Amino acid sequence: MSLLPNYVKEELLKLNVHVGLNVTNLKDSIEFYTKAFGIKPAKVKEGYAKFLLEQPGLNFTLNQSNKVEGNQVGHFGFQLNSEDEVLFHKERLEKEGFFARDEMDTTCCYAVQDKFWITDPDRNEWEFFFTKADADVHSSRTSTPISTSSSCCNN
Repeated sequence: MSLLPNYVKEELLKLNVHVGLNVTNLKDSIEFYTKAFGIKPAKVKEGYAKFLLEQPGLNFTLNQSNKVEGNQVGHFGFQLNSEDEVLFHKERLEKEGFFARDEMDTTCCYAVQDKFWITDPDRNEWEFFFTKADADVHSSRTSTPISTSSSCCNN
């Protein structure tokens, strides 16, 4: 028996899964994932690369890091299609008892985004975000600062 109403399940099926992986050698990682996915990155910037896979729906990013130990995942996320979807999922998850950390109208990963974050019991962060536009800079803070080290643009 599903805990979610049908309209929520239908919305979740439309999402692109997002994985942000920390890597120590961006060039080698781009080469590896280009071969593994069979596509070139959709975006490559200083310290950053993004692959967009249609099947499965995946937004996969590589983020340059000085040191990678243990768990190499920076964060997970869901790329949404509108600001309304961001707000819908934020409200839905807050009703479930999650604390959602907002970052509205922020620049992160060379994009202007509306987003919020939740954290699982093992401190893995999940980002729900809508990309409004491309940006020329990796990040700038116009919203609440992120307090953990595994978030998208906090290197």
